[in-house]
Amino acid sequence: MLTRPFPLRTRVVVPAVTLMLLVPCYLVIAAVTRDRTLHLPELALDRMMPVQPAWAPIYLSYFLIPFLPMLIMRQEELIRRTFLAWLMVWIVGYACFLVYPTTLPRPVGEIGKGFFAWFLLGVWDGDPPRNCFPSLHVATPFVAALGCWRVHRGVGLAAGLWAALIAISTIYAKQHYVADVIAGIFLAGAAWAVFLRNCPRVVIPESDRRAAPLLLLGLIGIYVLVVAGLWVAYVIG
Repeated sequence: MLTRPFPLRTRVVVPAVTLMLLVPCYLVIAAVTRDRTLHLPELALDRMMPVQPAWAPIYLSYFLIPFLPMLIMRQEELIRRTFLAWLMVWIVGYACFLVYPTTLPRPVGEIGKGFFAWFLLGVWDGDPPRNCFPSLHVATPFVAALGCWRVHRGVGLAAGLWAALIAISTIYAKQHYVADVIAGIFLAGAAWAVFLRNCPRVVIPESDRRAAPLLLLGLIGIYVLVVAGLWVAYVIG
């Protein structure tokens, strides 16, 4: 079955605006739970994985990967289900943040100096060390990868690898515990099972399949330019 394509404006603007409305809630939850008992779900494995600032650029690429399914998906039903999967992830995550508030002490004195240390400090300044369990920073990219898999398997695998690297970076950037990452992966799997697993199969136009890898490479290229620009800003500053 070949479905009509969804306009680019609709499939990009609507999810982007919704996520923009959800982000302030993340900060509000961090603020209102600040004076409550905060949990530290640390495992022995967390202590074995020291802070490594070089992972900071990969960590920050989280904000780019959700645009991938928005760009390569054109089928209305698949777009709708992917969007609902994201919505489920964020709502469940927010509920957990309220019920089980967490924090993660940051080893500022261990990050050294240089561009990556500067980069990581910028990440830490912009994101409070709370709202850890489960990791939305892990769940969101994996939902994106699972959605992309329905359009182009190669792109889905590449996006899955990207999501896995982001998951690892959350630990080395000391933004999340190992338990947060595991919970984030399970949350993405639950969202896939509810919304994407039984999504009706459609015939993907060949032009869409050919464009998908190019869009992925273009997105990665844009982020490389962003990181390069930040490096220039660091050198000049």
